[in-house]
Amino acid sequence: MSIENLKTYDPFAEADEEDSGQTKQTQEYIHIRIQQRNGRKTLTTVQGIPKKFDAKKILKVVKKEFACNGTIIGDEDSKMGDVIQLQGDQRAKIKDFLTNKDDGLGLDAKTIKVHGF
Repeated sequence: MSIENLKTYDPFAEADEEDSGQTKQTQEYIHIRIQQRNGRKTLTTVQGIPKKFDAKKILKVVKKEFACNGTIIGDEDSKMGDVIQLQGDQRAKIKDFLTNKDDGLGLDAKTIKVHGF
C-alpha cells in the first residue's frame, strides 16, 4: 500500500514567483496618492517619477503653478525613489502636469495610477 498524499507540493510557490514579477511591474508606475490630515486638510504624494527628471525642479514648478506648498521626502529604503508631497488635493492637476507635453513632463498616461477616495 503506497501513500501518495505525502508528496511535497508547495501551493504558494507559484504565488512567490508572481509577486516578484509584480514588484518589478509596479516600479514602472507613477503613483499619485492622497492622505487625510486633520479636518479637511489633505496631502498629495507623488511617487515613482523617473530618475532622469530632477525632483527639485519639478517641485519648484508645481508649487508655483498650483499655488501650494510642498516638499521632497527622501526615501532611501524604497526602490521607488523620492516622494514629492504637496499640500491639498492636487491629484487631477499633477496628473495633467505629468501628461502634458507642452508645459509638463510629457509622460504616458498609462504609467500613472491615481489612488485615493
